[in-house]
Amino acid sequence: QVQLVESGGGLVQAGGSLRLSCAASGRTLNMYAMGWFRQAPGKEREFVGIAWSSGRTDYADSVKGRFTVSRDNAKNTVTLQMNSLKPEDTAVYYCAARHILRPAYDDWGQGTQVTVSS
Repeated sequence: QVQLVESGGGLVQAGGSLRLSCAASGRTLNMYAMGWFRQAPGKEREFVGIAWSSGRTDYADSVKGRFTVSRDNAKNTVTLQMNSLKPEDTAVYYCAARHILRPAYDDWGQGTQVTVSS
């Protein structure tokens, strides 16, 4: 089991940037895909981006070109750099870990609030 703690959320104006961090403990991350998700009020949780164990990254169309996921296995951390933020990016952001041999995310952080004002 991987324990995950997100940090770095806050209030930012539209067009600004935020950097979220996810610190992992309990396991080393080299055997995990690390994903970022978000959930806005009244909406379902949605995929934002993922850093595969290979280092390859993929993104939701809504954030492509604006958000960047990176991972540092030596430090057991994953980051989400968010640029050109929009009010519709307002949500609680979660990081999650998925072992490479498993089909689903088993471990989730508690989430961090990101609010983008117009």
